[in-house]
Amino acid sequence: MSHTHRIPQVAGLLLAAGGGRRLGGRPKALLEHRGRPLVEHAVRVLRDGGCGPVHVVLGAAADEVRARADLSGCVVGVNPEWEEGMGSSLRSGLAALAGRGADAALVLLVDQPGIGAEAVARVRSAYRSRSTLAAAAYGGERGHPVLFGAERWAGIAAEAVGDQGARAYLRAHRDAITLVECSDVAEAFDIDTVRDLGRLA
Repeated sequence: MSHTHRIPQVAGLLLAAGGGRRLGGRPKALLEHRGRPLVEHAVRVLRDGGCGPVHVVLGAAADEVRARADLSGCVVGVNPEWEEGMGSSLRSGLAALAGRGADAALVLLVDQPGIGAEAVARVRSAYRSRSTLAAAAYGGERGHPVLFGAERWAGIAAEAVGDQGARAYLRAHRDAITLVECSDVAEAFDIDTVRDLGRLA
């Protein structure tokens, strides 16, 4: 039987482990946006953008996040080493996805509420094969979300240290990346400082 017609499975991978050091230690996952925790907003963005299953990596205040946010239907993992930075959360999320049949992972960060389902759907549609690398671009600059074909996960995980995430890997493979312009549908700001909280509705 030919497998060419199988719809590729692009899992959503939401990195939501950060402790919000510059926000007085409030976990970013629980910052309120439109009346609900940011982590719920981000899960919905991944789903509405066509990703599934959705894996969520928690870290800071994981028990409180589970108690206060509705993560039903998601696969939720906790990165015990979240304080090492985003790299360890990316490694932990890719490890949780490995062997579950997904063809690619689309990675979104919980603290970028200006990125909605339309940007996710655009990046998702750049999937061509299990070796695809794609990323949203804003005025030509690479940003999130990013899509990693499953064949690339091991290489990315091997280089994901500290707060680097996939940066070193993406730099080394820049010629292979499909950039998907999203500046007309999304804004790539981070919620990092108290001043940024004004960008949450």
